[in-house]
Amino acid sequence: MKTRASILTKITLGILIAGSMAACNKTKTDNKNTAVSPDANKETIVFINQDTLLSKYDYAKDVNKTMQDKGKAAQNDLDSRKQAFQREYADYQKNVNTMPADQRQTTEQRLQRESQDLQGYQQNAAAQFQNENSTEAGKVYDKIADFAKAYSKEKGYKLVLMYSKANPTIIYGDQSLDVTADVTKRLNEAYSKDKK
Repeated sequence: MKTRASILTKITLGILIAGSMAACNKTKTDNKNTAVSPDANKETIVFINQDTLLSKYDYAKDVNKTMQDKGKAAQNDLDSRKQAFQREYADYQKNVNTMPADQRQTTEQRLQRESQDLQGYQQNAAAQFQNENSTEAGKVYDKIADFAKAYSKEKGYKLVLMYSKANPTIIYGDQSLDVTADVTKRLNEAYSKDKK
């Protein structure tokens, strides 16, 4: 009985070893038969550094400058209106003791309306500026997204990520995956042609 069990164990062990060797050889031959295409090592996921792109993309810089200029102009207009109101209020304060009661009451009501109008104007101007700023930022984003789509198709990329310190969804990206310089260069070339 012992001999039979020993023979059975040896046969089983032999089959397992033979099977393992055959499996190893099959994996090696499978790897040899699989031809590696030149693009197999090509990265299909890349990223663009948004901070760098926006600081070097001429269209984004032009939009940013335009919005800063509009913001300054709106602030100057608001400051001018506030100063005019403050002068009017200061005149009222200077003359309040010499005014008849009905004139004082009329002036106070008018100043109150002007103050409310000024607050409403300030709120409307801020909302209008914010809407315009969002619209312009959306145009910049759309230009970049449209370009990234065509760029990805041309280069064979499957995914283009955006990196920004303000919104760090990517903690680390190998520099070989960073296509910011090429994207910025080509976007600037396209923008330069559009401007002409």
